[in-house]
Amino acid sequence: MVFQPPPTVSSDHNPVLQPNECSSTLFQTIAAPASVVWALVSDFENPQRYKPFVRSCRIIDGQANQVGCLRRVDVASGLPASYSIERLEILDHDQRICGFSIVSGDHRLSNYRSIMSLYPNGSNETAVVETYVIDAAEANTKEETCAFVDTIVKLNLRTLSRVAEDLAGKAQQQSPELCCNMFLSSLAVAKG
Repeated sequence: MVFQPPPTVSSDHNPVLQPNECSSTLFQTIAAPASVVWALVSDFENPQRYKPFVRSCRIIDGQANQVGCLRRVDVASGLPASYSIERLEILDHDQRICGFSIVSGDHRLSNYRSIMSLYPNGSNETAVVETYVIDAAEANTKEETCAFVDTIVKLNLRTLSRVAEDLAGKAQQQSPELCCNMFLSSLAVAKG
């Protein structure tokens, strides 16, 4: 089955750019139900579950998983940064859309904003669309800036795919009652 994105993809993921900004939209198809994928991405407090460059994360202001809350993300060594402060900008459980912005940190990701949307594609597949906007780094072109960020986002999406597919596979191996309980638990976590 070929994924046909709904019309909202173009409106949710078509940012108006300023002259100094660049943007990219990336797609990932995941062989797992949207409820499983959403339970992972909507948990703003635990991005390390699917973002391999995140060493740890904690909420530093506001209530976890509530729009406006701030998290401190400590980055794994090897990247040109050690931490990032990020604000949850949107968390729509009905439409499965979440977005955040980076408000400070010791990195060159200036004015970074990201939005991610999930689209069920049948009962056991999910299409993920992620769009980001960022100021081009002073020492780099827009293309170089996007190439760097694309590499990180693509790795995050591939890891999200692997983790969600593993969770979905484990759920299918459980008895129907346990599978149902896991599904209901993921909904409770997502609704927070």
